[in-house]
Amino acid sequence: MKNIKLAALQGSGRTIVRVGNVKVGQGFTIIAGPCSVESEEQTLETARAVKAAGADMLRGGAFKPRTSPYAFQGLGLKGLKILEKAREETGLPIVTEVIDTRDVSWVCEYADVLQIGARNMQNFSLLREVGKANKPVLLKRGMHSTIEEWMNCAEYILNDGNPDIILCERGIRTYETYTRNTLDLSAVPAARELTHLPVIVDPSHGTGRVGLIEPMSMAAAACGADGLIVEVHRNPAEALSDKEQALTPKQFEELARKSRAVHKFVGEL
Repeated sequence: MKNIKLAALQGSGRTIVRVGNVKVGQGFTIIAGPCSVESEEQTLETARAVKAAGADMLRGGAFKPRTSPYAFQGLGLKGLKILEKAREETGLPIVTEVIDTRDVSWVCEYADVLQIGARNMQNFSLLREVGKANKPVLLKRGMHSTIEEWMNCAEYILNDGNPDIILCERGIRTYETYTRNTLDLSAVPAARELTHLPVIVDPSHGTGRVGLIEPMSMAAAACGADGLIVEVHRNPAEALSDKEQALTPKQFEELARKSRAVHKFVGEL
């Protein structure tokens, strides 16, 4: 691999991405919240619950790129305003996805971290646009992408002047059908070997099964991940998207406690 900027800090320390009082890359950061912002009541209730359970940041989709054009596509600007209200009430920084170059500047007015989803990992125009933004970027690995391709996409953002990138392994598409994707945890130490950037894991999309999310979260903590991003809903059965992989607040509380315990234990070895 010939990535230049990604290797620039190797040997002289790792990048810590600061989001308000949160330092991604220092300790174990957990981002949690609903797949989609569905209503003010649903978002605020979930935000309060994940805050109480130990989340460091709130995730929530105002724009939802969906496989089917008939699926719920998100509330757009209304959703961003709801997320803003959740931040004001809980103090949790907001992580939300941006899917269009035309939206970057005004999504920046509401979001603390701009998420580039798996489907947009190689949307090079979008990568360049968030590279010019004064906001941290959470870059998810594409479902059909190699680690090298993922690293090159981070280079696009770095080359346009944005040093605050959080890499996210969220599973890749294989011939396995039991899980939604195959969570490639080998990508975590590989990415940490190749770059100075913090690396987190999304076990929700990586497995698509509630029963697998907690054990894979602990495995992510054990293999060196700097944190997690997980989907939590106040009532998963009512979720408008990804209900099969949404945790209840109580399940999330257990996951956060156990994952942080594993991270601490491994760090003391």
